[in-house]
Amino acid sequence: MKRGYAALCLAVGCAMAGGLALDAGGAFASALAYGYTTGELVGRAFLACAVVAGCYGAYVLVGSFLVRRTADKVERHKLRSVLRLCAVLVGTVAVLGVVTDRWVPALVSLGVAGFAVTFALQQPLLSLFGWVYVMVKEPYEVGDRIAIDGATGDVIDVDVLVTTLWEVDGGLVASNQPSGRHITVPNSVVLATGVTNFSRESFPYVWNEVSVQVAYETDLDFATEQMRAVAGELLGDEMARGVADYREQLAETPVELEVNERPSVNVEPEGTFVTLRLRYLVPPKRGQRTKNELYRRILERFNEHPERVAFPVGRNR
Repeated sequence: MKRGYAALCLAVGCAMAGGLALDAGGAFASALAYGYTTGELVGRAFLACAVVAGCYGAYVLVGSFLVRRTADKVERHKLRSVLRLCAVLVGTVAVLGVVTDRWVPALVSLGVAGFAVTFALQQPLLSLFGWVYVMVKEPYEVGDRIAIDGATGDVIDVDVLVTTLWEVDGGLVASNQPSGRHITVPNSVVLATGVTNFSRESFPYVWNEVSVQVAYETDLDFATEQMRAVAGELLGDEMARGVADYREQLAETPVELEVNERPSVNVEPEGTFVTLRLRYLVPPKRGQRTKNELYRRILERFNEHPERVAFPVGRNR
């Protein structure tokens, strides 16, 4: 807030100085570029500074006013991005209007140079269009976990030109853990490639699995029931609510799927052992933590019943 008021005060001061310089322009008779006198150039420079300071001050004050009335941090981020772009556009047009009143030559010059400028700035322009697409269609938002252009991470900023991710996995770590690195992806990428969103607000869950290998001597009915019971104790009714949301969204599409509202276990024979795959629904950012806890509890439950659950030969209990 203080920066906004300071910028507005600076804008008023520069505007007054510019007005005085223009009024005193006749005292400086020497003509410089484009027929402007020294006084006119000084006055227009002060006015241009006033416009820049005024736009910045208005951006800070309006942004602070709107942010205070918006509880959701994603909406606050969108407001700041849109206000920033509007301030830049309004400031650019206003500065041009202050600096020169010879619009026809300026427009002719812009027309001649327009093709070259467009060619040179095609990637930034595509990124700007990509930003507009992200703001309107919302393939992802700040806070979502996404995979885009070979990178996976949590979105921490969507700027006018780039999207910044807090990397997950990557070359340093695995198991869906943050690596600590930031990745910047041009917004133009969203127009040319697919985006995988793991935590969309409308359905912030993913299906996950925990696999346990057991011997053929295992009582499979008992083992699968124990795995479902462990998952039910840990996940509670949260999975049921998530599946209910999933079914509602499926009902709005032509896709027909049978979805269990409770954890399920798939049995897959694999040579000398049997793999039991526990399938469940979980928020993606809690995926690895939930998997670790499920695996620990399942092994504890199996070890309590060695007469009914056997592990493949060579495995330690």
